[in-house]
Amino acid sequence: MKKMLSTKEVASYLGINEKMVYSLISEKGLPASKITGKWIFPIHLVEQWVEYNTVNYPESVRTMPAYEGVLIITGSNDLLLERLISFFNSQYSDQVAVFGNMGSMGGLRALRQNLCHIATSHLLQEDEDDYNFDYAGRELDKMPVVVNFCRREQGLIVQKGMQARIKSFDDIGKPGVRIVNRPLGTGTRLLFDRELKKQMINPADVEGYLKEVSRHIDVGLEVLSGRADVGPGIRPVASLLGLGFIPLRWERYDLLISKERFFDKGVQNFIGLLHEPKFAEIAKELDGYELSLSGKIVYPHEIIKDSV
Repeated sequence: MKKMLSTKEVASYLGINEKMVYSLISEKGLPASKITGKWIFPIHLVEQWVEYNTVNYPESVRTMPAYEGVLIITGSNDLLLERLISFFNSQYSDQVAVFGNMGSMGGLRALRQNLCHIATSHLLQEDEDDYNFDYAGRELDKMPVVVNFCRREQGLIVQKGMQARIKSFDDIGKPGVRIVNRPLGTGTRLLFDRELKKQMINPADVEGYLKEVSRHIDVGLEVLSGRADVGPGIRPVASLLGLGFIPLRWERYDLLISKERFFDKGVQNFIGLLHEPKFAEIAKELDGYELSLSGKIVYPHEIIKDSV
């Protein structure tokens, strides 16, 4: 087991008093678990939480080299994205697209550090009225070009045998319900934690809350195997594996690209595939995708409203 901190130890680690620790648990999502009436804090999750809440990063001095045939995509993983990357690699023999699964926040940070050409993200903003722009504004020195990849249905993947017991999100808090979770910094975890807060469910009371897997398909496999009863994820995974699904919302899943790299050959070739009939064909093979915005540049809602 990884190292755990007591309330006193985590207060010392963060340089705050112990009373503030309890506020951070309830108001800011400080990772914690309650065992026999006492709070404990996994040190590796506390470190991640500190990193994910960091602002005002120093500007990167790294310059990404000119495009030489390797298209680097990082961020939030997705089944349709994986299939389009495979299609890209079959279409362009002189190029190769690779993906680094780092979660939405990880993708933004890779973009800031000039480690990728495209970052994939589906971070729901605090007002729940838009996606990604607020986070990009905080993480990046310059606002990137935002191109929609797809819209997809986000919710809970449920074991078939548990559908009678787990019918809505608030059933997550029932005793004996085991979940599997996504890591901090992923858009899915952000949405899941927000819904827990809305339902006034204490994460410490949810069995398996600290059990994390890195991909949507891994959530589905944990549920399919019976190691978990339910987990946050997307409908395409539930459909592919024949599992139950409780919908929460349709979300916008975007490609974020720095303006300096937008016209790179690989970037334009990849975006071009979003307009090809083959992309629609691939999407039809999976439930839970909608492509009306795919391949289009999207703008913050405030800009759209102001221009009307």
